[in-house]
Amino acid sequence: MDYTDYARLLQAHASLAEVAEYGRVMETGKEYPLFRLTVPGSRWLVITSGFHGEEPAGPLTLAESFAEIVAYARARDVGLRVYPCINPSGFEAGTRYNRSGERPNNDFLRYEVAPGAWKGELHHGDSFLRWVLYDGGPKETRAVRDDIARFPPPAAALDIHQDNYLALPATYAYAFGDSAAYRPMVEASAEHLTVIRNGHVDEHNHTDADGLIVFHDGSVTDYFMRQGVPYTTALETTTRTPLPSCHTVNLIWIRGFIDLAARGGM
Repeated sequence: MDYTDYARLLQAHASLAEVAEYGRVMETGKEYPLFRLTVPGSRWLVITSGFHGEEPAGPLTLAESFAEIVAYARARDVGLRVYPCINPSGFEAGTRYNRSGERPNNDFLRYEVAPGAWKGELHHGDSFLRWVLYDGGPKETRAVRDDIARFPPPAAALDIHQDNYLALPATYAYAFGDSAAYRPMVEASAEHLTVIRNGHVDEHNHTDADGLIVFHDGSVTDYFMRQGVPYTTALETTTRTPLPSCHTVNLIWIRGFIDLAARGGM
């Protein structure tokens, strides 16, 4: 989809939310506006999506079902800050990274694992001395990171992704906090799509019985966890999954996270 058309979908929701630009990026001579959609409430949910351009389901779910999402949130007095498409040039081109080949995902945190030695990801129980909010990375990451950091930590945070590597229709999630809070969303998703339980998704990560993974990868999800946000998850559906099923699962988790935000937290 041309990003100009996608931007029109977002701007059509101006009666439901404040549709604001938090920045602009230039890629191969084209300027792309970066949007945040804000709906007020007493407790906040942050939703991010579109870090990877070949993962279109999240941005499309948010643009096409935004009215439904807002109605559900307002009924529970939950405020929304939604960053629906963080990597617009990648989204437009259908490529994982931006048109410059930079990698907009992760790059929120760095971990000092020994004096003067820094890592972006922790594997196999790596210990660390401290973490810091990173100040580098691709321009898209810098822009959304700076904007997110302007606000107090929310009650919950959901990052919507897709897995472009597994060769089957399926879902799983990277999650921090009490897995029991996510179990209703997992089981509801399982009615529509296979949940990868007790299985490898890559060379480092293995899901538990609920299809969940704990991984400190320097991502926005990891950042919110370090901020003390009690419910923070990166949801994955595979790109082999038909888009209608991706949308169904995305909405299950969005509604579930609205409920978690309404329950309490920060």
